[in-house]
Amino acid sequence: MSKLKPYSDLARPFTLLPPALGVLSGAVTAWGAGHHKLAVSWRLVIPVLCGTLMAAVLNAANNAVNQIYDLDIDRVNKPKRPLPSGTLSMRGAWGFTIVSCLIAWALAFCASPFRPPEVLARRECFWIVVFTTLVCWIYSAPPLWTKRRGMWANITIAIPRGVLLKVAGWSTVKTIVGVEPWFIGSIFGLFLLGAASTKDFADIEGDKAGGCETLPILYGVKRAAWIIAPFFVLPFLLIPIGVWRGILTGNPTLLMVLGPALVLYGTYTVYLLVRKPEELATTENHPSWTHMYRMMMLAQIGFALSYVF
Repeated sequence: MSKLKPYSDLARPFTLLPPALGVLSGAVTAWGAGHHKLAVSWRLVIPVLCGTLMAAVLNAANNAVNQIYDLDIDRVNKPKRPLPSGTLSMRGAWGFTIVSCLIAWALAFCASPFRPPEVLARRECFWIVVFTTLVCWIYSAPPLWTKRRGMWANITIAIPRGVLLKVAGWSTVKTIVGVEPWFIGSIFGLFLLGAASTKDFADIEGDKAGGCETLPILYGVKRAAWIIAPFFVLPFLLIPIGVWRGILTGNPTLLMVLGPALVLYGTYTVYLLVRKPEELATTENHPSWTHMYRMMMLAQIGFALSYVF
């Protein structure tokens, strides 16, 4: 076995692309916002590349710290992971977490637009990432450990990985002062407010043993499925509202297609979610989860394209 493989497994590489794409999509959206596209040059591209790489590295650090504090739970739910299987020591996991976090902070510091100078001086992306790190710590670790506290778990996932991810991407190109980046971030944050619970249904046994009070544990599988269902549909109704109110400044025709398309896709995903809710707790990769990830990817790409053309 390669010495690097346990660290790769700790980082969970397949989870690193969505946050990187989220920042890149946010940057492209900022580039096309206001019907004024900046000239493409290395001065524009370098901060975006730093921000995109930062999102992947920070997510790897978050994955690691989550596994450190979830060791007892993972012994039940995911015994093949590096820490419960013994292929990686706790010291090694902490070392990986700290180094990854420092690299992510350094990349975030370099992810500010070169101009105007006042935006560079504010280092908006850096401070977003510092706050995001704090929220992710609150989620994964004591004393607050919101992962174990019902809807608070969803909130502390939706804020950094939904709202702030898009705003951080925007900050690599333009200032975040204004309504538009936060409005877009709120759409993704509301979606994740429900989608954050999807992983909890198949982990009920280990979460109970570890003292977690996830939505499926608190309310049962069927009721929990109905609680999260609206968040697969309602957030995307904000897209046409944003166009009508002049908040979203991308291509209005494309945005007016994107919003209803995501609403319809979300409705289909909800149908898969609630038709046989008992299967959510027995199927590790339920079909609705696959469509949820596809929805997120479609929304990221759709927003970017709507601000390019």
